[in-house]
Amino acid sequence: MTDWTFYKTIQIDKRDNGVLVATLNRPERLNAVNGTLHTELANIARDADNDDEVKVLVLTGAGRAFCAGGDFGGGDDAIMGRAGLKETREIVDHLLDCSIPVISAVKGYAMGLGATVALLADIVVAGKSTTFADTHVNMGIGAGDGGQVIWPLLMGVNKAKFHLMTGERITGEDAERAGLVNFLIEDDDILNKALEIADRLAKGPGLAISASKVGINQYIKFVSNLVLPYSFSAELQTFRSRDAAEAVKAFQEKREPNFQGR
Repeated sequence: MTDWTFYKTIQIDKRDNGVLVATLNRPERLNAVNGTLHTELANIARDADNDDEVKVLVLTGAGRAFCAGGDFGGGDDAIMGRAGLKETREIVDHLLDCSIPVISAVKGYAMGLGATVALLADIVVAGKSTTFADTHVNMGIGAGDGGQVIWPLLMGVNKAKFHLMTGERITGEDAERAGLVNFLIEDDDILNKALEIADRLAKGPGLAISASKVGINQYIKFVSNLVLPYSFSAELQTFRSRDAAEAVKAFQEKREPNFQGR
C-alpha cells in the first residue's frame, strides 16, 4: 500500500470510488514547482499506479492556477538548485508508464513544467480562463522537460515550434481548437467535470481501459525516448548560460531581461 503521508506539497484525496485527487498545493506561489513539489511530481503517477485501490488519478491545482511552472523565486528550495535531470525524466516517464487513467483538471495558468504535466494526462479538462504556455525560453532555458515531446504530438510540429521558441501563451479556447484540450468548461465546473469522467472510468472495465491507453502511451514514449535525451542535455547547457542567469536576476528584480544570446 502506498504511503501517502510522503506528500507535503500535493494534497491527497483518496476517494471510496477508486478516484484519487492529487492537488498541487502551493497556492501562494500559483503552485509553482519548487524542489519538494518537483520530487513529489516525480512520484505521484507511479505511486497512484502501484496502489491497488486507486483506479483513476485526477491532477489539479489549488487556488487560481494549475501550475505556474518552475519557482524561480530564489528560495532555499528553488527548483534550479534541486531538480536533477533524472527526477525530471521520471515526471515524464511515470506519467506515460501509468496504467490507470490520468485526468488533468486545469484552471488558470498551466505554464512550463505545469503545462507539460497537464498535457501528458490522458484527458485534459480545462477552463475558459486557462492559459497554457511553455515559458522556458523566457527564462533563457530550452524547453527540455517534455514540452518538445507532447506539444508537437497534440497540435502539430510547426505550431509547437512557434510556441516553444517564443513562449507565447495560448488561451483555453485556442487550446481546445489546437487539440491540446479534450473538454473546455466554465471555470467553476472544471473539477466536477473531471470527477464525472473519473467516476465513469472507475466504474468501467479497468483492464480493458488500461489496454486501450497503454499502447498509445507507448507510442508517445517512443517519441519521448528519442527526444528527451537531447532536449534535457540542451536544457542543461542553457541553464549554465548567461541568458539564464540574467533571466533569473531579472525575475527577482521584477524587470525585463536583457538577453545577449550567450
